[in-house]
Amino acid sequence: MLSLQFHLLISGNSSLFLCFNFITSYKFITNFCLLLLEFVKLVDMEILSSHSAPCCRFVTSRQRFSERRSGSFPSKFSRRRNHEFVPFGLNLNSYNRTRVSIPIRALKGDEGVIDANETLENVTKRRGSIPKVLIPGLPGDSKDGFTAPVSSGQWEWKPKFNIHYERSGLRNNGAPQVLFLPGFGVGSFHYEKQLKDLGQDFGVWAIDFLGQGMSLPCEDPTRQQQQDGNQIDDPLWGFGDETEPWADNLVYSIDLWQEQVAYFIQEVVKEPIYIVGNSLGGYVALYFAACNPHLVKGVTLLNATPFWGFFPNPVRNPRLSEIFPSAGTFPLPLGVRKIIEIVWKKIRDPRSIREILKQVYADHSTNVDKVFSRILEITEHPAALASFASIMLAPQGEMSFGEALSRCKSHDVPICLMYGKEDPWVRPVWGLQVKRQLPEAPYYQISPAGHCPHDEVPEVVNYLLRGWIKNLESQGFVALPLVDDESGRFDVAKDVEYVRDGKKRSVRVQFYGSESSIWSRLTSFFNNQLQDVNFKFM
Repeated sequence: MLSLQFHLLISGNSSLFLCFNFITSYKFITNFCLLLLEFVKLVDMEILSSHSAPCCRFVTSRQRFSERRSGSFPSKFSRRRNHEFVPFGLNLNSYNRTRVSIPIRALKGDEGVIDANETLENVTKRRGSIPKVLIPGLPGDSKDGFTAPVSSGQWEWKPKFNIHYERSGLRNNGAPQVLFLPGFGVGSFHYEKQLKDLGQDFGVWAIDFLGQGMSLPCEDPTRQQQQDGNQIDDPLWGFGDETEPWADNLVYSIDLWQEQVAYFIQEVVKEPIYIVGNSLGGYVALYFAACNPHLVKGVTLLNATPFWGFFPNPVRNPRLSEIFPSAGTFPLPLGVRKIIEIVWKKIRDPRSIREILKQVYADHSTNVDKVFSRILEITEHPAALASFASIMLAPQGEMSFGEALSRCKSHDVPICLMYGKEDPWVRPVWGLQVKRQLPEAPYYQISPAGHCPHDEVPEVVNYLLRGWIKNLESQGFVALPLVDDESGRFDVAKDVEYVRDGKKRSVRVQFYGSESSIWSRLTSFFNNQLQDVNFKFM
């Protein structure tokens, strides 16, 4: 754009230069987007007003009888394997039952039900304001606030494979159990705010992946050849001449991590669990649920990365994988060490860590000192470099993100999506793609929030997560959080307020329902684009 402006200026065509500047100016773009948004909203309202009468839903005679008794409809998001209600939107052709058509004389808007007889002017005014919801802050913020005590533990999965985990909350009293999986480069410490808060209602667990956090090996997985009868000491583990028996075929891959999670739940938790994952942890959570649906009660994805691994999987592409000399197994080649040391030196620099944290947190006032110090501590471990190299060289999983999602869908695993809108790495478009494949899954978009919403806005994430679990546990008789009615079929936007450090804060939470109109999606798209324009010109 700047090069075109320069060309017009030096060519002497001043009129074209001024015209180009006007068209590409910030005010022009902003005004154009605002006008287009108003047009979209008006068209949306016209369609709602003119098409409200024919709208209907189908229910079975059994469901209608249940509705008469309860007076409300259970959420279709709470659908479980033994749910007695037929959820909204389900294709009832697969059921040998009589269908009953019940017309609905109203449609859901941003703030409630829009009656068919309501004027377009009143509807437009109602849509213009966003309702506010006050939610509790973190328990530690108040003087008498009670936080659940957190304890640490070590679990020996296999010989020399010691897994670090942290837990809090209720146990052996029927309370739901929740497991948190961390992102790349961090560990269970990243979920301290969930352990202390949600531990008041649930049994809460957080685990470190093998090769990360405090689950790094306590011994060198390789050994050096002796020279003149003396053992060679290398300050960096994993680059020796031979692999120790316990580390044979060890590679820090997504397949290893999902297997680790499965055994942890079976041997430590010992009951089906709700699983929550951020970034890499989100991929592992979905992967695990696809492989072990009998161990999962529900999956929550927090800005889950939709792919992992750079190299082909030997099971899926055996010939192609043979081209690459290393698959992340030990001992790692010396050539890899020379290259990876250059990258590692840059990554582990405190200034680089600070810069990365600044990127992934949208609110720079968030205190990240603990996270920074723990990450820095991990990088100083003698096994850290080799573990990083093994992760980078590890093959892709035997199952892609999309395949795992399809398998979870076929097994009817409940999934909830919570994404920070200002994430520079996993943009909200990835969450919307999941939503497109699972239209019944509740999707909450939080703004401002970045790649780690659970640490940046833990009050909001904890509130939403607590409400979603209660919705499932109650078989849908407890409404989804921030949704006025229990159906959750339409888009809702609300300003969520909470208190932190004695100050009131607020974020915008957009809930995407299962029957959002194309106009609602277009409005959301243009809103996102307009905010991006504002950000670039600030």
